[in-house]
Amino acid sequence: QMQVVESGGGLVKPGGTLRLSCAASGLTLNEYAVGWFRQAPGKEREGLSCISGPEGSTYYSGSVKGRVTLSRDNAKNMVYLQMNSLEPEDTAVYYCAADITSCHREMKYWGKGTLVTVSS
Repeated sequence: QMQVVESGGGLVKPGGTLRLSCAASGLTLNEYAVGWFRQAPGKEREGLSCISGPEGSTYYSGSVKGRVTLSRDNAKNMVYLQMNSLEPEDTAVYYCAADITSCHREMKYWGKGTLVTVSS
């Protein structure tokens, strides 16, 4: 079964850091575009960052650029999202998604999400 699973969410204080992980089974992540999205309560899903397939180009949305870093570990078949300087407005469910074609909003494989809460 082809799937991706997120982990690493939790409660963090403003200004803190978290690293989210995306693990895959049944697919090799460095062959896929892999994106990170989030959805806050009452808001639409927002694309944050994405890495394209084998060429590994990375993209960041303006709302998080400079505060997050996407990386990929091909040996472990994992993709990570390092998040720094977290703010209460970053509170959301964070999703990892993968697609064989490219980075876009309706990627094919989605995880169930990991909750990030930024609060003092």
